[in-house]
Amino acid sequence: MSTSNNIISIIGAGGMATAIAGRVIKAGQTVEVIVRDPAKAQAFAGQLGAGATTGTYGATPTGDIVILAVPYSGAAPVIADFGEALTGKVVIDITNPVASDLSGLVTPSGSSGAQETAKGLAAGAHVVKAFNTLFGPVLAKGGQLDAFMAGDDAGAKARVAAFLESLGLRPLDIGALHMAQTLESLGLLMIGLAKNGAGTFDIAMHVDIGPKR
Repeated sequence: MSTSNNIISIIGAGGMATAIAGRVIKAGQTVEVIVRDPAKAQAFAGQLGAGATTGTYGATPTGDIVILAVPYSGAAPVIADFGEALTGKVVIDITNPVASDLSGLVTPSGSSGAQETAKGLAAGAHVVKAFNTLFGPVLAKGGQLDAFMAGDDAGAKARVAAFLESLGLRPLDIGALHMAQTLESLGLLMIGLAKNGAGTFDIAMHVDIGPKR
């Protein structure tokens, strides 16, 4: 296994970036922090500890897997800023393109945030939708959780599945990248549930898979 396979690059420094980075570190892998402000990157890496490093914003990330942990409104600008630097990378889109009033999704009709991200990627980079149905507080607590994912490239999905398993998560493949539309709708459902019926973001979706007949 190459060194870069043991490094996970995370673009962003918010709550989800922190929760995912914590899982990565616990799994014995190295986090590379990438944000626009070098001082903020250094501070975040210092907060994470465990040998976390910083990368240069817009340059080629060290990790073969790059987690896009920014709000949906910032995803397209980030992809544009990196351009060819993401060639050959597996980009995990964790965004939930949800309207601020929870009235629906803000993506174009018939598309998803992940599909829009894919349109801007350099050739040879592959988007996999994952993590958008998992809330940061639940991820940070540890324990096995179901992690749904969608993508068009079988090899990229296999790498993401192995990565998710290394974090103690159970990867569940729901199909091609167009199914990210369904995952993002599920994300909206879960946010609505957290704010209303459940009254807490300390919730997770679990699939009960019965014995094979």
